[in-house]
Amino acid sequence: MKLRTPMPELTGATEWINGEVSKEDLLGGKPTLIHFWSVSCGTCKEAMPNVNDFRDRHSDELNVVAVHMPRSEKDLDIDQIKEVAQEHGITQPIFVDNKHALTDAFENQYVPAYYVFDSEGNLRHFQAGGGGMKMLEKRVNRVLGNNEK
Repeated sequence: MKLRTPMPELTGATEWINGEVSKEDLLGGKPTLIHFWSVSCGTCKEAMPNVNDFRDRHSDELNVVAVHMPRSEKDLDIDQIKEVAQEHGITQPIFVDNKHALTDAFENQYVPAYYVFDSEGNLRHFQAGGGGMKMLEKRVNRVLGNNEK
């Protein structure tokens, strides 16, 4: 996805865990962080405490949605996804993307991957990989500061 591209519709989930949200639910109020992860991704699990801390610190001013992107057949097990999500404190809505519907819509190839959308739903920042939480925080803070436009 290119910067300033509108957020794709959140459709095609195999299942939702921790509640379901739509694109409409996320627009107009506050910016949104959508992060892709996978149960087979060690780096995702290592980064999750940082994502959770970030989610909790910004809960009043930022929507957070997780997308589980399977990387192999073993990653398709819904029970395992639920178990890992619980183990790692993922309490935000999780879009289980076993058919890669959202992965394809985002043109995403990485886990972990982070997409920051402004309150109008336009992509303002993308990054992939385990490091860079400081950069992610800086970008989100910029979007939060520009929230009023």
